[in-house]
Amino acid sequence: MKNSALSLENVEKYFPPAASGWGALLRPVFRLTVPALRGISLEVMPGEVLAVVGANGAGKSTLLRILTTLLIPTRGRAQVCGFDVAREPAKVRLRIGYHTGGDACFYSRLTARENLVLFAVLNNISEAEASKRIEEITGPFGLGELLDRQVRTLSTGNIHRLGLARAMLHRPAVLVLDEPTRSLDPLAAAEFRRFLLRDIVGARGTTMIFASHMLAEVEQLAGRIAVLDSGLMLACDNLAGLKSATGAETLEESLETLTRRASRETS
Repeated sequence: MKNSALSLENVEKYFPPAASGWGALLRPVFRLTVPALRGISLEVMPGEVLAVVGANGAGKSTLLRILTTLLIPTRGRAQVCGFDVAREPAKVRLRIGYHTGGDACFYSRLTARENLVLFAVLNNISEAEASKRIEEITGPFGLGELLDRQVRTLSTGNIHRLGLARAMLHRPAVLVLDEPTRSLDPLAAAEFRRFLLRDIVGARGTTMIFASHMLAEVEQLAGRIAVLDSGLMLACDNLAGLKSATGAETLEESLETLTRRASRETS
């Protein structure tokens, strides 16, 4: 779709089989035979929030890494804001912010401000502009009074906020999150979700795609839910649509029903 924020057309991703020992040494190049994604087609519109759910190994992180140009599709086409992830990766990176729940890639002895300035400069943002954007972003993020503290003194929740601030420094049109609350305690995770809805999606109108195992988080944040299983997309709809299609009363029951159906069809 011409005006979509994200677009995937029959995207497939295959990896070589795992190898070790003499086999890996004597034959370092293997054919790509292990499927991670199989024919994924998807459209996400500007300002939309899409959750990607599925069991471990379903292909969630692979899909997100393709959208962030960290992986290239084996076949098919993926676009971000109209730019192809394989042919125009630099243009894609200018338009995305990427944050993961396990992301702790900060220099612990530098202050939060010094870290943000460093990453801004690495994104070709001048120091003067970086200072302006840091003040603009960290107020709504609740980080203003923490900027001059060393990162090693910050709580896990505040480091998550700092990571999201870093992802937003260049004002991306699309935010990609992989298990964003994975290492947060329940109270910090709930506050982080409220913050995303209020200040990122609500106030800024940012498009967001995220992967999560936490179904309550999916229900709270997502407008639509894409269900993956063994690299296949079983469904993509809002919560009411998934429940209606499966005759289920909860999201958990819907996912179980979709997975059982897929298992029967492939057996």
